[in-house]
Amino acid sequence: MTRTTTNLLGIVITILAGTYFYVMYCSECGSTVKKEPAKEMTVPIAPEATSYPFAFGSGDYTYHANDNFNFNISSASIRMPLSQNVTDGVTGLKTFLDENDNKVINITGYYKGDEVNNSAFPNLGLARATTVKGHFTKNGISSARINTYGELRDEMIAKEDIYLGPMFYSLESESESADDELKALYEKNKANPLVLYFNTAEASINLSAAQRQKVADISRCLDKIEGATCTIIGHTDNTGTAETNLQLGQNRADFTKSYLIKNGIAAAKIVTTSKGQAQPLESNATEEGKAKNRRTVITLN
Repeated sequence: MTRTTTNLLGIVITILAGTYFYVMYCSECGSTVKKEPAKEMTVPIAPEATSYPFAFGSGDYTYHANDNFNFNISSASIRMPLSQNVTDGVTGLKTFLDENDNKVINITGYYKGDEVNNSAFPNLGLARATTVKGHFTKNGISSARINTYGELRDEMIAKEDIYLGPMFYSLESESESADDELKALYEKNKANPLVLYFNTAEASINLSAAQRQKVADISRCLDKIEGATCTIIGHTDNTGTAETNLQLGQNRADFTKSYLIKNGIAAAKIVTTSKGQAQPLESNATEEGKAKNRRTVITLN
């Protein structure tokens, strides 16, 4: 092999080797690699909780505090303790109402449609307003000077399962038309008592929507009409002895009274008694008849 041939062969080998190593190790050395920009981590921001003030006013008298009565979701029980601002506001409200006989305070409780209502009232808003009314009366404000309402507010946002002050308050002069409406409501419910039925040997209450409304109506009449009371009479079927059933009827009447007291009706407004099996509504010969006889009857007096 000549010297020229040898040199050419070395050059070819060098080129091939260089190409091999370039392809294997440096094919991306001169290229521009486009890197995707780093994605920013998106942290979800919790919506701000809804908060309602404890505020009301009439003429020269106003009160405003950012604190209020708070409630857990699906609850009509006030969360304690109350702030000093709320306590001072209730004290000032009592003084104002004592000095202005023609004024009443309206309390509207808010609720959401997805809350569970375990109260005796048509909605949880009215139940919350009734609980606040009870706090007012314990602090010397006459229940006759308080009107309660409920209002659906699905836009409410809770803070850690707590609704912050889901209430609205307003002061107004009591009208004569309200008195006429109240008298009509009283006569209507007096003529058509609330009847609650019980299972055999049991004392438990599950209200329908219509019964919840009647409880609200009865509560309003007892609050607003001076001297108004209600009587709860317990009845049973004829299962067991007459003596046992007399006691069972009384137990049912007392249980119903406790239930109404828990839901804001004053104990002093309620009288209980029992007729046992002595006044059947229907025949005890059938199970259907017995079911109708196991009842308590709540009548306005």
